[in-house]
Amino acid sequence: MNEWETNEDYTRYTLWFVYACVIYSIIGFSWGALMGGIADFRYFVDHRLHGNLIVRAHTHINLLGWVEMAIFAAVYYIIPRLVRRSIYSIKLVKVHFWTHNFGLIGMVVFFTAAGITGGVASVTAPPDQVELLVKPYLATMGIFGTMVLVANIIWAYNIFRTCAGWSISK
Repeated sequence: MNEWETNEDYTRYTLWFVYACVIYSIIGFSWGALMGGIADFRYFVDHRLHGNLIVRAHTHINLLGWVEMAIFAAVYYIIPRLVRRSIYSIKLVKVHFWTHNFGLIGMVVFFTAAGITGGVASVTAPPDQVELLVKPYLATMGIFGTMVLVANIIWAYNIFRTCAGWSISK
């Protein structure tokens, strides 16, 4: 029996990536339907200063949530079977999962906050004042985006270490 078939944490976290994928897809698809289906919402994101940041939040939840989580789950499942050895580090899988999710949620929250703040303020404030209001939100969003990048590097490192030295004879 192989470790990837018996390691409870490996199975749990691989499935959590799948569950996260499903949850983010439902959120992202619903968000898109609301933006497209509610005329006032569509107008806000299309025509208000920084309203398009709400669209960026939506695209990030779809790309980094739905798509990436599905890819991570699939790769975590397939690679150990392909190279016939356990994942290099279950601890790194866990760190990857939590860092990626925390970073993604932070990105989405701060993209959305910046979009709402900028869109609402643009009704009465000049563009330079709106920029000053939005700037701290985007800087904070950048910190969370860096967390997602670090999580992706952790994933890549874990996968490369798992595959390193692979041989058909094993």
